[in-house]
Amino acid sequence: MTDSIPARPAGHVLVEALIEQGVDTVFGVPGESYLAVLDGLYEHRERIRFIACRQEGGAAFMAEAQGKLSGRPGICFVTRGPGATNASIGLHTAFQDSTPMILFIGQVASDQRDREAFQEVDYRQMFGPGTLGFAKWVAEIHDPARLPEYVARAFHVAMQGRPGPVVLVLPEDMLTGLTDVPVLPRVEPALAWPAPGALREVRTMLLAAQRPLVIVGGSGWDAAACDAMQRFAEGWNLPVGCAFRFQDLFDNRHRNYAGDVGIGINPKLAKRVAEADLILAVGARLGEMTTGGYTLLKAPRPKQKLIHIHAGPEELGKVYAADLMLQAAMACAAKALETLAPPPELPWAEWTAAAHADYEANLVPAPVEPLDMAEVVKTIQRLAPADSVLTNGAGNYSGWLHRYYRYPALQQGGRTQLAPTSGAMGYGVPAAVAAALLYPDRTAINIAGDGDFLMTGQELATATGYGAGRGAGKLIVIVVDNGTYGTIRMHQEREYPGRVSGSDLFNPDFAALARAHGWAAGRVTTTAEFEPAFAAALAAGQPTLLHLKLDADVSTSRTTLTAIRRQADARR
Repeated sequence: MTDSIPARPAGHVLVEALIEQGVDTVFGVPGESYLAVLDGLYEHRERIRFIACRQEGGAAFMAEAQGKLSGRPGICFVTRGPGATNASIGLHTAFQDSTPMILFIGQVASDQRDREAFQEVDYRQMFGPGTLGFAKWVAEIHDPARLPEYVARAFHVAMQGRPGPVVLVLPEDMLTGLTDVPVLPRVEPALAWPAPGALREVRTMLLAAQRPLVIVGGSGWDAAACDAMQRFAEGWNLPVGCAFRFQDLFDNRHRNYAGDVGIGINPKLAKRVAEADLILAVGARLGEMTTGGYTLLKAPRPKQKLIHIHAGPEELGKVYAADLMLQAAMACAAKALETLAPPPELPWAEWTAAAHADYEANLVPAPVEPLDMAEVVKTIQRLAPADSVLTNGAGNYSGWLHRYYRYPALQQGGRTQLAPTSGAMGYGVPAAVAAALLYPDRTAINIAGDGDFLMTGQELATATGYGAGRGAGKLIVIVVDNGTYGTIRMHQEREYPGRVSGSDLFNPDFAALARAHGWAAGRVTTTAEFEPAFAAALAAGQPTLLHLKLDADVSTSRTTLTAIRRQADARR
């Protein structure tokens, strides 16, 4: 051993390695399989904090949100067996959302492996990498001296190409082993730029188009890249749509904005995607939600000309046979596109103006009584700070947020929309708690369905325990309670009208539940009641939950269960 670096437990070395990577907050649920790491976190408690969550699914969601907000891997620690299986939902979300994340899992001691010891699981089999897997890379560390090497590689893998989650498995005896190995320096991802020849082809294809449309999405964007994309769109006067749940990548008030391309898409925008003669997809995976079940762009060969730019080479050509494919990181792609000089005149000025006009018209709702969710979202927009972080999980209730909230372009403070493209229920509460803890000067607002909320609502206790929402920034949870799993009920009424099974919910008093966690709380049953309740939440010195009671018949921002049932009956 060297004289310059003292020997210390590998669990402490792991914490030092995270600090070197710039990590100051990690999320998790404590477990006996990684006590040496917890001791290392205590040793370095002035430089890094451990947020102890109430369930590993919530902890993994918080780490995933951390990755979305920071652009660097969110960090989660869980124990073996049940801890790892509980955390798998956050891992799956990070994979489908292309979010950098590292999940550390405590493991049985090395001398007990392969005996089905207490809570033993082979995580390389469980989370093994693959195009439809849970992680980009899964490894188990057996030598304490190699721990810094594995950590540095995990950061590289999580951030490079298509970002995503990595799993590192930590045998209990390895973590207690002594080593004098130094940690490795901060990792920065290697970023790919598009080839100059390919950029010339992009320009040639644009010049040949009459009805082009840009779809932006995916991860790896920063404020500079979003600014460059906006300048590119302005220079070429291109209509820009945002892929499913990536609405904060382009200013929704900009004259070139066409709307979001996802679930509940504006029918006029869907028609415009289908009628486009050139689609320029920048960063978006072009998955099922963004393509309307692979119908807006027919797979594998769309009728539109397709230029696909993505950071991960494995994504290019995976589903669509594009006319031009470019591998480039989003931090580079938009800046490269900005260099393309437009011609003096462009033939699609009316096309672009009409796309934005369609978006503006889609913001005008039909009034709903007694509680109008469109007006609720518009009130949030009007009263909340511009840099507020909006979060949601899965459910029909999210359609009002996606349709009526107008996101600013990504700023230096990070993303303002945190929502799972994986469709994971329970995401919104932990994501909002994480945002409030990581950025205490920003307001975090979660809109949750009643079924969605109760999957991770216990993380209200985590927020209370660590003082979230008690500073300049606020933490507000809005529970939309319609007494049903709304999305499932909608599909039931469409396919099996009147035959309701398993989708009814039997809910608690959500306001009373929040007060039991030390939150302020209120109940809203009419549109007029919402604005004063929300204003009070913004002024409160503690986190606040608002319980909104919505009629179950108000199914989506466009229709009701009654209308769906009638349409289904008419088809029979």
